[in-house]
Amino acid sequence: MARLPRLIVPNQPHYVIQRGLNGLAIFCDADDYEAFLGWLRNAARQYKVAVHAYTLLPGELHLLVTPSDPEGLGGMMQWIGRYYVPYYNQKYARAGTLWQGRYKTSVVDAEYYLMSCSQYIESAAVRLGLAGSPADYPWSSYPHHAGIKPDGAVTDHPLYWALGNTPFQREAAYIELSGRGLGSTAVRAIEAAVLKGWPLGSDKYKTELQNRMKRQVLPAKRGRPFKQKPEA
Repeated sequence: MARLPRLIVPNQPHYVIQRGLNGLAIFCDADDYEAFLGWLRNAARQYKVAVHAYTLLPGELHLLVTPSDPEGLGGMMQWIGRYYVPYYNQKYARAGTLWQGRYKTSVVDAEYYLMSCSQYIESAAVRLGLAGSPADYPWSSYPHHAGIKPDGAVTDHPLYWALGNTPFQREAAYIELSGRGLGSTAVRAIEAAVLKGWPLGSDKYKTELQNRMKRQVLPAKRGRPFKQKPEA
């Protein structure tokens, strides 16, 4: 099946994933994580991309972001790469690209999936056995949302603010929400959409998005269409 062109929709959340080349570790020590986060903060401000959630894992990174224009997300990712890849290559005496192809992204229906994507991203280290709970892993936005440590890289989404009238209420509600975990249906939907570049949302959202963008945003049905209606 041919790959659909990358879909970027201004003012809509996007789930972004980028992996290291052939399983290469893209973060090897605390300095690497800190350096990347510094460039992420700068690039997000420069390209007007709001970062709502993130997790940096040894071999990949996950972001939940909202770009303000069609070029912002691509510009942000390219800008980070222009700084982080040379830093990494010089430090570890290597050359060439660091990434496994282009980054993958999925437009997210905020009403149905934004909070689920945030939880999925922030629990990635737990799924990989790198931490016992999201609070135990330092390289994600969970400490910010849970009130453990403020994070200048994060711009809270309005749906996070809607969790409570005060910071304490929002943090407590988010901790409770994350503690419930995600059902297998939500996990499968998120993984399928992000890895294949499909929109993540309700059928109504996908149809409205396709009409709005005036382009194909969903995979075509398998098989060749009939040139004429087949006889019964």
